[in-house]
Amino acid sequence: MRKETQAKLLTGALLVGVVAFVAGRNAGWELPTGAAGASVLSPRSAKEPAPRDAIYAMLDAARDGDVAGYIDCYAGEMTRRLEQSRDEMTPEGFAKYLRDRNREIKGIAINEPEQASDTRVRVRVEYVYADRNEAQLVYLEKVEGAWKIVGLDSAERVPTLVPYGAPVY
Repeated sequence: MRKETQAKLLTGALLVGVVAFVAGRNAGWELPTGAAGASVLSPRSAKEPAPRDAIYAMLDAARDGDVAGYIDCYAGEMTRRLEQSRDEMTPEGFAKYLRDRNREIKGIAINEPEQASDTRVRVRVEYVYADRNEAQLVYLEKVEGAWKIVGLDSAERVPTLVPYGAPVY
């Protein structure tokens, strides 16, 4: 085989290897750590769910008008109250309410959780609107390995030094 042909084959094989590696990483695979000389990819270990994941899931479901997904983010008495509201408003009406309420939110800031016990935390969430900011304490509990919202304090208005969208000079 000529050197030119060998170089083309080697370059092609290298490119195929790089594409396979990138595709594997994007599909959730990574090289194992600590295994000397190991070149086989293994799936990433499942990440432990965090309280903020439940809050983001709740906001995503509200944005999408996903009533079942929204209610699934809650547990205990909160679930019963939301199901009652859904039944009184009809599922379509409740979905519209969730989308409308979420549409006003321009940003969100979630503080680090404050541990109340091994299975309960309290998180301060600040919602940024065009004309105001509101802070709310969200209480979460780990239920069957997943964090669920079990309580909410009333939202309090937070003084805003620079309103959302104001030009900054």
